[in-house]
Amino acid sequence: MKPSKLSHAVGFDDFPFPRDHRGDVGVVGAVYAGARLEGVLRGEIRRDGLNSTATIARLVQQSKFGANLQLVFLQGIAMAGFNVVDIHHLAELLERPVLVVTRRMPDLEAIRNTLLSKVPGGKRKWALIERAGIPERVAGVYVQRAGLSLEQTEQAIRRFALHSNIPEPLRTAHLIAGGIATGQSRARP
Repeated sequence: MKPSKLSHAVGFDDFPFPRDHRGDVGVVGAVYAGARLEGVLRGEIRRDGLNSTATIARLVQQSKFGANLQLVFLQGIAMAGFNVVDIHHLAELLERPVLVVTRRMPDLEAIRNTLLSKVPGGKRKWALIERAGIPERVAGVYVQRAGLSLEQTEQAIRRFALHSNIPEPLRTAHLIAGGIATGQSRARP
C-alpha cells in the first residue's frame, strides 16, 4: 500500500478501569478521514482476556466505515490489562496495516515477568508481544507494526499527528473513552 493512500484510519483505546475490576472493559475506536472525525466505534473486551484481536476485527468489519479504512492504530499492544492484540493476525484479518503507538518505550522485562508469573495464558501473550518486535522510535513515538515499512509508518504518524506526537485517531479515542467511563476525559494518552 502506498503511504500517500493512507487517508482513512481508526484508532482504538480502552476505557480506564479500577485496578480490582474483573470482567469486560469498554473499548473505543475513533474513525478519521484525513483530519476529520468521521465516526466512533464501541465494543467490550475481557480484562486480561484473549478476545481483543477478534473484537477489534469485528468492530471494523461490521462497521459502515470498514470498507474505507486503510490503517488501524492501537494505543499499546495490550488492552484491558493484559488482553494482548495479535497485530499480525489482526492485519491479516482486516487486510490492512496495524500500528501500535506509545509515548514511551515499554518496560518489556517487567511486562515479561508479570505475564509469565501472574497472568493466566501469559506465555502465549508474551509470545505475541515478542512476535510484534521491539518497539521502534519513529516520529517522536514508539511503534510496533504489521503490514507497513518503517518509512510508511513515519509518514502515517506524521499525517495523523496533528496536535501532538500521538496520531489524532488515538488521541480522540483516548479522550472519548475517558469521558464515557468517568464522566470527563483525562490527560493525554
